[in-house]
Amino acid sequence: MRSINLTVAVPVYNEESNLPELYRRLKNVLSDIPGRHQVLFVNDGSTDGTADLLSAMVLCDPSVKALHFARNFGHQAALSAALDHAGGDAVVLMDGDLQDTPETIPRFVAEHQRGFDVVYAIRTKRKEGWLLRTAYATFYWLISRMSDVDLPQGAGDFSLMSSRVLKIVRSCPERHRYLRGLRRWAGFRQTGIEVERDARYRGESKYSWLKLFRLAADGIFSFSAVPLRAASWMGSLTVGAATVFAVYATIAHLFFSRSPQGFTALIIAITFLAGVQLIFLGVIGEYIGRIYEQVKQRPLYLVDRIDSSEHSNIQHSPTMGRHSNAERVRTAVSGTVSAALVVAGAGASHSG
Repeated sequence: MRSINLTVAVPVYNEESNLPELYRRLKNVLSDIPGRHQVLFVNDGSTDGTADLLSAMVLCDPSVKALHFARNFGHQAALSAALDHAGGDAVVLMDGDLQDTPETIPRFVAEHQRGFDVVYAIRTKRKEGWLLRTAYATFYWLISRMSDVDLPQGAGDFSLMSSRVLKIVRSCPERHRYLRGLRRWAGFRQTGIEVERDARYRGESKYSWLKLFRLAADGIFSFSAVPLRAASWMGSLTVGAATVFAVYATIAHLFFSRSPQGFTALIIAITFLAGVQLIFLGVIGEYIGRIYEQVKQRPLYLVDRIDSSEHSNIQHSPTMGRHSNAERVRTAVSGTVSAALVVAGAGASHSG
């Protein structure tokens, strides 16, 4: 394996219990890859001890950098921030719950050095419940047929991107981001490798059903106009059916001296058409709402501070300027924070 300068970017939200094991496994993996590496954490407004742990990591390890959001902006915004602040020859995106295994990174690097600009994980043998697995499979099936871009089924955010793909994704101005779609849209040579997806190391998933639905909607509305075209198709079908019925009613009246009856059928037809109109009004509203959010040009995220060994003090955003417990951690790493990092650095925590 040739030398490579790699950034591993990890968004975290209330992952205090997972950070020591994640850090230990990342350091073990990166120590076997030649080159200079950085681990970049993005704290998405955590309310537990995640921020203090990250600040302590920066103190103990100069290769660690941590961005702290002013509040929770969401997973895709945290991934975008990681890409904005990543450097090196390539960047690896992964989640902080250890479902994305750090031990897969050398396989990504090997494929990248074979000439691929993007290497993504195709997740197999997922450990979620059958209902969630069915929902994932249905979504991937739908978007693969609706999207204008050929999106691979089962591919998540866990991936490696070269610096030139990173530059392209950074330049995309979308606010409602579906990064695995933008990654595919960028093109260049891409390949997927099958990776067995582990269960969460500790804790519970922060992705509720509502958040998953919103992510699916962002993927569909960002990469497909089929929902809008479906309105035209349904309208054409309805006009065609109404025309056939009108011809039948005219013939029945002129030649058989009777008119079609059925008050119940009429009410059902009216209710059905009203429902269809409301559904497609909602679809149009989704597209218009995304245009409205885009033209406001608000930032995708706000950084409260940056912890990095490149600065002697914690760097605060000039618009925020508020202090936190992390300053005390930087001056004196003590208590359970330092103990957790010592355990992680020594490799004494269990592997799960």
